[in-house]
Amino acid sequence: MKKLILVSVLFVSTILSGFSQRYGTAFGLRFGNSEISRTIGLTFQQRIVDRVTAEVILQSDFSRNTTLSILGEFHRPIISKRFNYYYGAGLSFGNEESFVKNPGTKEIIHTYGNSTTGVDLIAGVELTVANAVISLDYKPNINLVGREEFFRGQVGISARTVLVKSKDQKRKQRQRQRAKKARNQPDRKPFSEFFKRKN
Repeated sequence: MKKLILVSVLFVSTILSGFSQRYGTAFGLRFGNSEISRTIGLTFQQRIVDRVTAEVILQSDFSRNTTLSILGEFHRPIISKRFNYYYGAGLSFGNEESFVKNPGTKEIIHTYGNSTTGVDLIAGVELTVANAVISLDYKPNINLVGREEFFRGQVGISARTVLVKSKDQKRKQRQRQRAKKARNQPDRKPFSEFFKRKN
């Protein structure tokens, strides 16, 4: 039984390695669902260094809630480099609805157009297959300003297309580093030039 499990894990790892690739830059759609609303939005993810990305999410329900999140995320492989779990945090800004409780009258006052600022946390899993990145995440928001509710959670599914592959991004970085190093070094004559006679 243990051998069968080991062979299965190795087989899946080989398949993922063969048909998937890591990404440097990815862009796509994110579908979010919370107790308040369902949203659709855009997501842009950029690898900063190995296993670290920056993600920008703009999402709206096209009615009462629109938010912009700027997140830093750390990625760790599960089976291979193509199947990761990730976690991170960042800031969020938005225009949202709020529910204010009045203890005296026991009424809930529903307000709209509240400018909000908060802290977003995020945790999820992602799979890179060919030129697509599919992820499932949970993104709780801690309100700092503008909304009565202190905490709201959201589950999201993102589908992104790879714009720049990781290996292409790394190759360009190496080329820039070599060019910068060459500019900073003084011109050196070959050793044999010192022995040539001047005419």
